[in-house]
Amino acid sequence: MTNPILRNPWLLSGSFFLAAILGGLVSFGAQHLATGEHADGGGEAIRAYLLEHPEVLPEAMEKLQEREYAKAISPNRKAFETPFAGAEWGNPNGDVTVVAFLDYACGYCRASLPSLAKLVANDPKVRIVYREYPVLGDASVSAARWALAAAEQGKFRAFHEALYANGQLDEASIASAATGVGLDKARAARVMATPAVDAEIANNHKLAASIGGRGTPVWVIGDTVIPGYVEYSVLADAVKKARDKKA
Repeated sequence: MTNPILRNPWLLSGSFFLAAILGGLVSFGAQHLATGEHADGGGEAIRAYLLEHPEVLPEAMEKLQEREYAKAISPNRKAFETPFAGAEWGNPNGDVTVVAFLDYACGYCRASLPSLAKLVANDPKVRIVYREYPVLGDASVSAARWALAAAEQGKFRAFHEALYANGQLDEASIASAATGVGLDKARAARVMATPAVDAEIANNHKLAASIGGRGTPVWVIGDTVIPGYVEYSVLADAVKKARDKKA
């Protein structure tokens, strides 16, 4: 049986963070022992404290994760938060941006859409930026290209909703969504053939890789990265955290 940590890159990432924390604590204890400071506690004191307060480990891991994510996001924030054409929703001048890396073949992405809609309905200051991140096959890539072409025509949201509503992703459902929202298909074909569309998808993969995102969905809110399906409360809490940090 495959180790679940190896199968899940997010758990693997978390295990690396935890190992780094434990390594730091061991190093700290070793330094105390090497300098003769073990007499007043040293490594044994650290071990005793961790055994008595194991809750500090996940807390420390969370802090370390936040710090590492911030290092990846901060210098590239503009790239994360600048949408392609009209691939955005909510308040265009919002004070907090939720970046959503999505794949149209992803069931967890579809399941998260009501939470996202509730967030926009309840928070007039939030802005959603969609990043097309096709990772689930050829149909996903085709759908992403059509979505960017729809964005160029100012019909991203309509196409986005129609395509998810169609259920099973294939060329027929993509064509149905394009027809249903009234896309100019000839114009869309020209846009899909441009280097700008290739560059957008390649850039989205690069941005996702910079934060350890190998699957979908991935949410970036401030310096917080959330992988997988999300409840409304999780999104709302992350938005509040990002807003409070700006205050």
